[in-house]
Order: sequence, then structure tokens, then C-alpha cells
Amino acid sequence: MPATDDTDAESDSADGDAESDSTSGGEPAYPTRRNVLEPDCTRCPALADARECISWGTGDPDAAVVVIGEAPGYGNPDADRWRGGNWTGKAYTSRHSGRRIRRLLDDIGYGDDTYFTNAVKCFPADPDDPTTNREPTPEERANCRSHLLTELESIDPSVVLGTGKHATKTVLAAEGRKCEGFLDSVLEPVRCERLGVHLVPILHPSYQDVWIGRLGYEAAGYLEAIGETLDGLCEPSGGR
Repeated sequence: MPATDDTDAESDSADGDAESDSTSGGEPAYPTRRNVLEPDCTRCPALADARECISWGTGDPDAAVVVIGEAPGYGNPDADRWRGGNWTGKAYTSRHSGRRIRRLLDDIGYGDDTYFTNAVKCFPADPDDPTTNREPTPEERANCRSHLLTELESIDPSVVLGTGKHATKTVLAAEGRKCEGFLDSVLEPVRCERLGVHLVPILHPSYQDVWIGRLGYEAAGYLEAIGETLDGLCEPSGGR
């Protein structure tokens, strides 16, 4: 496994000590690990110039499930320690999307068996509004792909959850495949032979409430369906 930084470089020691505790009100625990693959990576000059921190993967290095987003958002530098990977250097630590996807995995029993990362590790700032993200370019996706492949090879998960259309497209691109009709693919496992995993597309947490009903689910049913899908794929017969 590549080098892991067990401290948060953006926090003081007191905050670092508190990271192992769950947040109040049933919130998921704040991550304590950063899987730093290439410190101060400058493969993409525009991303390096715009970012505050590289948003490295976090979680169990032997996880059965890897959650992959497209790229970190801008985050909120004035928020608490969940202010976002662009400011914390840890993937999926935004107050909204980060907490929400971690809570989802906790609720279905995979909170301690999941690794969280992004296909592109740096915040892709919109040149017209540096606080808003743009879609990463094909070159940026390609430049960062080896980081993602290193993570998947090291962790060797059974399942990759692609959160949203863009993350799903990026994972399939590593297989030389395209995503045709994202909504029709949600919760439909796809075997990725090159990566050695099953890809399961899910709704992006920011748009989940909008699209759940259009897929024919209530919130509880959608959560249950994700859990059942993971249970089936993470059993020994599921390929792990």
C-alpha cells in the first residue's frame, strides 16, 4: 500500500486527536487517514494552481467497497472540519456530499469496510468563478487515472460505487467502455474485467433527492436496494 498520512495537515493536533470519534447526532466518523500517493502532484498545471489541497483517498485500505466520485468540490473553508477535500486533503469530507455518502454506507453496514476517493484528486475550478467547479478535461482524467488504478490495485475491492454519471463514465473509460443512459444503469452491476471489480452506479448524493422518485424508489427502499446489491457482490461468490 502506498504511504499513508494518519494526520490532517490542515488541522492542529487537538482536532487530529478528535478525528477518531464519531460526530454528534449519529453522524459518521471523520476520516483519520489520507492515502497520499504523490505529494504535491503537478501533473495538471491548471488544477495545481487552483486547488488548496490534493484530495486523497480515505478509509480502510482493505475495504470491500470503494466509493468513487468525479472530483472534489470547492467546499466551504469557513465550515467545521467537514469543509471539503479541497480544504482538508481528504476525499468526501464536505459538509453535504461527504457526510451524506458516508452516512449512507454506515446505514447499510459498510461504514467500516469502505474506502472513499475521487477519479480526479484536485478541485477543477471554473475560470469564470474559482469557487465553482467545472468538469475535468479528458487530459486531467487521464493524468490522474494512474492514481485511481493504484488505489484499486492496492485495495482490491469487490465493488466500486460510482457516485453519479461522471464518476461512472470515468470508471468505464478505464475499461475502454462508455456509459449509455446513466439513469437506466443505476444499481445495475457491471463486471469490469480489467479492474477486477463490479461497478455499481448510484445517484450522486447532491442529486439523490431529485432522482430517487423518478427511479421508482422511496428513500428507504433505495437505501435497502444498495445494501442488498452490495451484500450479494461482497459475498465470496460475488468475486472478492
